[in-house]
Amino acid sequence: MVGMKAAVVHTPGGPDAIRIEERPVPQPAPGWVRIRVHAFGLNRSEVYTRRGDSPGVRFPRILGIEATGTVDAAPDSGFAIGETVATVMGGMGRDFDGGYAEFVCVPAGQIRGLRTKLDWTTLGALPEMLQTVWGALHRSLRVARGGTLLIRGGTSSIGLAAATLAKHEGLTVVATTRNEQRLALLRKNGADHALIDNETISTELKKIFPDGVGGVLDLVGTSSLADSLACAALHGIVCLAGGLGDSWEIEHFSPMSTIPAGTYLTTYGSRVDVMLDMPWEDLLSKIESGVLRFQQGPVFKLDDIVEAHRCMDENRAEGKIVILT
Repeated sequence: MVGMKAAVVHTPGGPDAIRIEERPVPQPAPGWVRIRVHAFGLNRSEVYTRRGDSPGVRFPRILGIEATGTVDAAPDSGFAIGETVATVMGGMGRDFDGGYAEFVCVPAGQIRGLRTKLDWTTLGALPEMLQTVWGALHRSLRVARGGTLLIRGGTSSIGLAAATLAKHEGLTVVATTRNEQRLALLRKNGADHALIDNETISTELKKIFPDGVGGVLDLVGTSSLADSLACAALHGIVCLAGGLGDSWEIEHFSPMSTIPAGTYLTTYGSRVDVMLDMPWEDLLSKIESGVLRFQQGPVFKLDDIVEAHRCMDENRAEGKIVILT
């Protein structure tokens, strides 16, 4: 085994900064696993890294914070050759080369073995998306059947998946979009109520839920956070879990005037421990049987990664973008 195909960024920039190159197949150190990558999903954070906005990343770098595939080499790791696995985060695509390649080496401690009959197109969309959604809903928002949930940034892949899972788990879901033509997409993916988001939707929301909602999953970012807090009911939880608005800080933030008394503010960021501990068997079984259906976005080949990034930059996906190697 001499070489592999990889998508490499040498200098930060737009989609054209990504180059398909021949690279040596990486050799796993003890305790690391080499995965033959079959599919991976595209993530907004990879766009930030590509542009040079991820602190501490050194170039050239193979991007990619997730991958699905089969174990190809596994010294001292406990994984079997040929085993189907998924991996996310833990420095992938930032501290060391990530999943935009035919092979990737990652620490064994951030790999989850999966038993599934799903095809690679479906499976490739799931690891980062599902752990983010499940983690935000259960670890940060502590959702429960019968509750109410507002999702801001609802037409993102995370927003659509969150609506689907929350509806399946018995919540009443409100989701937002800035595009009137995508209201039907929100309803199709589990939203009971779909609203146009102009950054101040709290008045409109309270026409439906006068006391506010029990949980708010804000994927837009700090530009909508104050209004999201105003949407929450007494003892409600607001979880900031994204930055679709490219805004990460609030100037002159005054907690005493911005956070209503009795409302809780938290965050969720991708976590390896959640990916390892979440109920994969149950979720995969429900996806296989059709009980859970997540919105599939466009599918590209690795050779077409530049066009895939353009699709993400232009918000054309309407679902999780998947790359097949």
